[in-house]
Amino acid sequence: MKRMGLIFKSKANKALDRAEDPRETLDYSYQKQLELLQKVRRGVADVATSRKRLELQLTQLQQQSAKYEDQGRKALSLGREDLAREALTRKANMQSQITDLETQYQQLQAEEEKLTLASQRLQAKVDAFRTKKETIKATYTAAQAQTRIAESFSGISEEMGDVGLAIQRAEDKTAQMQARAGAIDELLASGALDDASGLGRKDDIEAELERVAGGSDVELELARMKAELTGGPAAAQPAIEQGKPGTQDKQDTPGTINYNK
Repeated sequence: MKRMGLIFKSKANKALDRAEDPRETLDYSYQKQLELLQKVRRGVADVATSRKRLELQLTQLQQQSAKYEDQGRKALSLGREDLAREALTRKANMQSQITDLETQYQQLQAEEEKLTLASQRLQAKVDAFRTKKETIKATYTAAQAQTRIAESFSGISEEMGDVGLAIQRAEDKTAQMQARAGAIDELLASGALDDASGLGRKDDIEAELERVAGGSDVELELARMKAELTGGPAAAQPAIEQGKPGTQDKQDTPGTINYNK
């Protein structure tokens, strides 16, 4: 089972590798980085909004605190110490709220600065990645075009490979048919294979005539060689002529051998 799983994974990985386009992968990665950058910017905006809200609250509390102080001063000038004390008490409570808000405000401000710096760094990385992405895409497209052109010229592309195989199969089949035709002709000529059509088949008389003709040629050649051995080259001519059609018997002459005797 482990082996089958490994085979399946390897084949799936190979299929995915053929289907994968690096340009699409780069565009997808760039899109994800843009989405992340957008989230960081949204975070910066949210923190800045919260900081601004605290800033408005602080302004209101500080104004109210100043108002309580002014009211306490006026009450004291009128001899109303009790009212002056109440106004200063409210001012003190409000000052505690102001202190808490100022602490929160400082924290939000620090967080906003941190997120702003992170956003700027991420923006720089995204810009650099975009430049690199376009460079890689252009290089890949050029390499892909060069590969296709080279494959077309070298004949190793899939289409050219199919054409080459078809030509090879046609040549092999043609050679096989030629060899088969030659073998059948040889078998028919030797008599090992009967000609069902009757064409080219020799009867017994024709075969005997060819055999006699062949034997006559051998006899003439043998006579010529004997004449050369006994009387020289000149003596072989009459013997040869005797084997020719239309020749008549001649009387023996000195130095001539008459083979008809």
